[in-house]
Amino acid sequence: MKKSNGKNAHRGSTFESFLAEEGILEDVTTAAVKRVLAWQLAELMKKRRISKSEMAKRMRTSRAALERLLDSENTSVTLQTMGRAAAGLVL
Repeated sequence: MKKSNGKNAHRGSTFESFLAEEGILEDVTTAAVKRVLAWQLAELMKKRRISKSEMAKRMRTSRAALERLLDSENTSVTLQTMGRAAAGLVL
C-alpha cells in the first residue's frame, strides 16, 4: 500500500477498486463465483437427494467431471458444463 504524507492511499476506496489496482480483480471474482456455484449445486443436490453418480448420469458426464465441478478451487468450468448441471437439477 502506498502512503503519502503519512495517510493511507486506499482509505475511502472500495475493496473492489483495491483488487483492481492490484491487478487481481478478475481472478478473485472468478474464484468467488465458482465457489458460490459449487456450493449452490452441492446444496441443491443434497436438498433433492441426488447422488453424485445420479447427477453425473443426468449431466451425461463422468463422476470425475462432476467432482471437478463441485471443487470450489477448480475454476476451469465451462458454461456448457454449468448448463448441463442446471438441466440435471430440473429432471
